[in-house]
Amino acid sequence: MPEQASAPARAGAARGRPEIVVVAGASAGVGRATVRRFARDGAHLGLLARGAERLGAAVREVEEAGGRAVAIPTDVSDPEAVEAAAARVEAELGPVDVWVNNAMATVYATVAEVAPDEFRRATEVTYLGSVWGTMSALRRMRPRDRGCIVQVGSALAYRGIPLQAAYCGAKHALQGFVESLRTELLHEGSNVHVTMVQLPALNTPQFSWARTKLARKPQPLPPIFQPEVAAEAIVWAARHRRRELHVGWPTVKTVAASKLAPGVADRYLARTGYESQQRAEPVEEGRQDNLFDPVSGDYGAHGEFDERSKARSLQLLLTRNREWLALAAGAGLAAAALLARDDA
Repeated sequence: MPEQASAPARAGAARGRPEIVVVAGASAGVGRATVRRFARDGAHLGLLARGAERLGAAVREVEEAGGRAVAIPTDVSDPEAVEAAAARVEAELGPVDVWVNNAMATVYATVAEVAPDEFRRATEVTYLGSVWGTMSALRRMRPRDRGCIVQVGSALAYRGIPLQAAYCGAKHALQGFVESLRTELLHEGSNVHVTMVQLPALNTPQFSWARTKLARKPQPLPPIFQPEVAAEAIVWAARHRRRELHVGWPTVKTVAASKLAPGVADRYLARTGYESQQRAEPVEEGRQDNLFDPVSGDYGAHGEFDERSKARSLQLLLTRNREWLALAAGAGLAAAALLARDDA
């Protein structure tokens, strides 16, 4: 049978109210694109991020789409702040149907160059921020026995690459956390669904404001996709009971290579991984970064790589419709068998 939209995701609509969604890391990049995509469907949103200016801009976009949004400046590395944000969303908007953990912070540098406080900060935001968000969501969803938690992952949850040890380590940790939680929910017979969306390289502002110790400006590891591709996948995953969703052929190939030929991938990345993650331009002096404090300005969803970025993913279209494709393939084989028998 083709996958159906999950009961938790349909819960709000079934009771005649808008879907209530929390997006952590909502003010820019993938989070901002995801907010826009949910708003387009009429969802009401709780927006969590540190930058009040960008949160305000995101709220205006939701309202222009006809929805409601509450902006809550939140550092997701603080579990008490995340819990307070969750309580405020439910008090102002209603019971949360979907919680999206998307916040991240990182450092572009070799392991030897990253200071302990930088490793700690990247881990507390990217990994523990998702843990705290998940725990706040579960406190509300488990008693109601419904809801969906979407963890925004990466191909780098399976394959570490040079110059991104802080981020890769956090995403690997999140992958293990999700697997443990999933088994616990299955043991309970819970209807709360947890899924992880593994993303490819994306054209987001993080390459303009993430901390870097490289001589040249960082860039996504090509090929690059627009953040709307990720947003479409996240919204779809929130409404279908898929265990995990891999987005883009680069993600599929990366995951496969990490399992089938990890040593080959090691050597390939050692040769190519430094150059492919840096542009020709040097890093400007006095560059601001958002590792410990948000930077000013509204960066929106897109980064600086529009001309090099893909606006859609054929692989995502296929994987979203894999059951229909399997049925069609099965019907085709059956028809071919009948024709062969009749012609015999």
